[in-house]
Order: sequence, then C-alpha cells, then structure tokens
Amino acid sequence: MKTINPFYLLYISSALSLFLGCAQSTQKESRDERPNILIILTDQQTNDAISYLGNPNLKTPAMDQLASEGSYFTASYCTTPVCGPARSSLITGRMPHETGVVWNSTHMDPSLPTMGQIFKKEGYQTAYVGKWHLPQAYPAKNDMDSLAGFKMLPFRSLNEASWELGADTDGPIADAAVHYLQSYDGKKPFLLTVSLHNPHDICYVPRKPDDYAKAAELNELPPLPQNFEISADEPEFLVEKRLMDHYGDELLLAKDYSPDDWRAYLYHYYRFTEMVDKEVGKIMDALKAKGLDENTLVIFTSDHGDGAAAHRWAAKLSLYEEASTVPFIIRWKRQLPSNYIDQNQLVSAIDILPTIMDYAGIDTFADLPGKSLRPILEDPTETLREYLVVQLADDKLDSSRHARMIRDSRYKYNLYNQGARNEQLFDLWKDPGEMHNLAYEDAYVNQKTILKTALEEWMEQSGDDFYSWNPVPVAEPSAN
Repeated sequence: MKTINPFYLLYISSALSLFLGCAQSTQKESRDERPNILIILTDQQTNDAISYLGNPNLKTPAMDQLASEGSYFTASYCTTPVCGPARSSLITGRMPHETGVVWNSTHMDPSLPTMGQIFKKEGYQTAYVGKWHLPQAYPAKNDMDSLAGFKMLPFRSLNEASWELGADTDGPIADAAVHYLQSYDGKKPFLLTVSLHNPHDICYVPRKPDDYAKAAELNELPPLPQNFEISADEPEFLVEKRLMDHYGDELLLAKDYSPDDWRAYLYHYYRFTEMVDKEVGKIMDALKAKGLDENTLVIFTSDHGDGAAAHRWAAKLSLYEEASTVPFIIRWKRQLPSNYIDQNQLVSAIDILPTIMDYAGIDTFADLPGKSLRPILEDPTETLREYLVVQLADDKLDSSRHARMIRDSRYKYNLYNQGARNEQLFDLWKDPGEMHNLAYEDAYVNQKTILKTALEEWMEQSGDDFYSWNPVPVAEPSAN
C-alpha cells in the first residue's frame, strides 16, 4: 500500500483552506459591494421648486449639486397628492388603494412587505429618521426604536411643545442622519431614509397669518405664475373643495387673497424650500466626509407637491400638475448619468422600491406595480411606461369623493366621480399650465376615449374600485 507523504497532505489541506477562504472572502466582498442607499424626502415640494431647473425665485445649492451629479426626471409624479397615502406608496411600492391608505391618519395594510423589511431580510442595515405619517407623524416623538423593518433614529424637536413645523424638526432630523453616517461601521450596506418636513410649513401661512410677513413687509416678491387664474369651467368637484373648512382648509382661508397675498405665499414657500435645502446639504456633506458617496445610490424626491398659487390653489389635494408632480433625482457617482435632465419618461413614486431593489441585486420585485428605472438610465431610448396614474381621495369626512388622473407622453385626462364638468383633458405640450380644458371639444373625443379606456383597463388590472365610490355618468359642461 502506497504511503502518502504527510507534508503533501498538509500542503493540500492548506491550499484547500486558502481556496475556500478566498472564495468566502470574494463572496463577502461581492456582497459588500452592493451599494449603500440613501433616500432623502422633503414634504410638499412641487417639481420646479428648485433653482437647478432655472427657477430664479429661490436658491437651492444642495439640491442643485445633487441634481448636477445625477439624473433629474421632470415628469415625476406622486401616487396621490396626500401625505399619508403618498408615503404608504413610497414605503411599499404600491398604489394607495393597495396599501389601504387613501386618506391621512389611516393604518397601512400590515401584510404588505415594506422597504425596510425587504432590505433588512437581504442583509442591509435599515434606518429611518424623520416624518413617517403612517399614521403617527413622528415615531421618534413616542420613543419608538423600530418600525416596519427600520431602526428609527432618535431625535428631538427644537420646540418640544410642538412637532408641527419643519423649522423645528428638520435640523434635528438632519443631525440624526449625519450622526448615523459618521458612526457607520461599514460591516453591512445601509438603507437610510431621511424624511424632512419642509416646505410643508407653507400650510401655516394661511392658517396662522399673523406669524408670517405680509406682502407690504417684503421687499422682493416673486411673480405670479402664468396659470394663476381659475378657469371658468373648473370641475364642480374642485369648486366644492375650495370651500371646505377641513382637510385642506388652506384653500378656504386663501379664498380672498389678493394677487400680492399670493405673491407673499410664494415668497414664503420658496424660503421654506431654501431652509430644507440647507439640511439636505448637511446630509450630503456628511456622506462625502465619510467617504461613502462613491458607493451610495442617492434618491431625492418629495411625497407630493403644492398648488404654488397656480389656479389660486394653496394646498395639495388636487390633480393639477403643481400638486401632483415632485422633484426626482437619482445619483450614483460614476455609475449613473450625471447632469442629465429627462423630460419624457413618466416616473412614479412606486418606481423607487423596484429601482433600489434592482441595483441591490434583489430580484423579487416582479409583482410590484412600479418599474425599475435601471433600463432607462442605461438606455434613455427605452420607454419606461406609456401611461401613468395618480389617485385622489380629497375628503376623509366624505369618503365618496374620488378622482383619477392618467397621462401619456402628451395628454392628461382627469376624471372626477361626482359633480358637473367632471372631466378634464389637457395638452401638456401646448398648455402646460392646464388652462384650456379639451374634454368637451369634438376634435378631442378620440384622444379622451383613448385615455379613459387606458385608465379603466388600469383600474381593472390593479383592482382599483374607483367606480364603486358613488359613480356618476360623464357630465356635460354646465351652462354656467
């Protein structure tokens, strides 16, 4: 029997150990090479409330730099222009009718996996700081240390008597995010969501007018938007909304605003946006100081927009572009296009979760209704989607009131489930301010039918029961 040299066995054993060690090390390194993910949210920021797009009425250097280092999608929409429902979509990648949150102060369907739960299961450190609104506004206020798969980072409002103002909460929120980044140990990739509050403080300009400077006290006022006036044929659904003393009462409180009052409203809106921009800058500076910006995918967006004085609208809660569109920036240095503006792709808040899952190598997002942006970032000639839908339930006290929006690359169709003049059709190429309703013009019947049919197909496929909420037949325009 042949005897094997023990030194040879030792050599084989050592080589095998080295091979297995290298293989394990390679696997670990490969796993660790997955990007960190940082999501920064503002609250109630409409799409063009950023100087990067050429708005001369405010200066947002932090957002501008983020945009210059990434890709900005201008046709970006919330799933609904309401805080809680929009946030339920951001956290689950699903539309509000799927999450069970169509009004504020509503609990989310607990059976739906959240972003935090998905990424935690895949080995990410998952952390969240700031506004939550599902339904509690700030879990940190109640000393909650974890929720929906996230570690909730602690912070305290500057004004402990009130957590209502971004002026009090945004600084501490950003500081908590900075501390997290400074303390990050690098053992696992992180998913950090930072949810800031401003420019949401604009809600209090009509509600607490004595707390804010009037037009006569301000030296430089921004101009009124070109679509400032209310169209004579505005849907009755919106006319009624303007008179509600709850759930969007800013509209009623601003009903008698003069043009200069509206200019002062815009002035404050832009100042609140500048305030939150400073906090965004603190977070990004901390990311870079820690040496993490090379391998961190950053997404910047907002839960919904604001009326921003267009159509004399002073809140969210409408399907007008200002309330329904949001900024959307995606940045990953040396991996994604930089200083790139896309005006054509239709992007929704439900696209965030499949996008970050795609880049993290998590391939279980096939059943989500949103789409990963990766294909269009790698090849802008691809088309993300033909149609995009936004939902609206504008009055929790009257649960029958609902509306839907669908748009394609050019046209936008709004359908309200009650009231006269309950259809709107806009050519966004020729009429971006939505001042000329084409829904009742003979020349556009075919275009309206195409979009309405597409909306109904989407409702059927997604299980949206819009027509079960007090449906009414299509109303002809009122003689008034």
